[in-house]
Amino acid sequence: MNYLVTGTDTGVGKTFVTRGLLRSARSKGLDSVGMKPICTGDNSDACELSEASGANEPEHLINPVWYRTPVAPYAASIIENRPIDISAICEAFSKLANRHSSVMVEGSGGIAVPILADYDFRDLAREIGLRVIVVAANRLGVLNHTRLTVEAIRSADLECSLIVLNSTHPEPDISQATNLSILESLVDVPVASVEHNQREFGDLVGRLL
Repeated sequence: MNYLVTGTDTGVGKTFVTRGLLRSARSKGLDSVGMKPICTGDNSDACELSEASGANEPEHLINPVWYRTPVAPYAASIIENRPIDISAICEAFSKLANRHSSVMVEGSGGIAVPILADYDFRDLAREIGLRVIVVAANRLGVLNHTRLTVEAIRSADLECSLIVLNSTHPEPDISQATNLSILESLVDVPVASVEHNQREFGDLVGRLL
């Protein structure tokens, strides 16, 4: 199965979770590969996904679009006067999907981040047939952000397969004590929690692949 790993916001740990899923899947003998369709600023996310995938695919497939300007993809394309080539992203994905049993596609920011003026990551997920994994920072505010994200996913007729509550800081937020149980009662989507700097993601992989 192929997934889009999106976030409730930027900086919630999408790369950390995607990398963990890839490493755990491959350790179990599952042929899973990561993809970062669009990088802005540096391309460290794509490099981390490539390393977690065994560094067995060329960079232009793992990351077909890269802008130097560290802003949202659509904004970067305007600043650098270089429109994003959706066909190049779809072609790169198709090649990876044909070579591997599972592709983990990491988005940029949240699900509604624009790629073109009238095209965002929901459109990309529909076009290439991805289910959606939502990564949310386990902190105050996550209930609202996650519910809105799930609503946006379902309004686009996409399947939300899993919510991952990621503890982004070593010092726990007081809301962490209740976020998991309350989210489970509010959304009809499986919810899993990830500890700060957790290494083993086998349980999450078992739910997905």
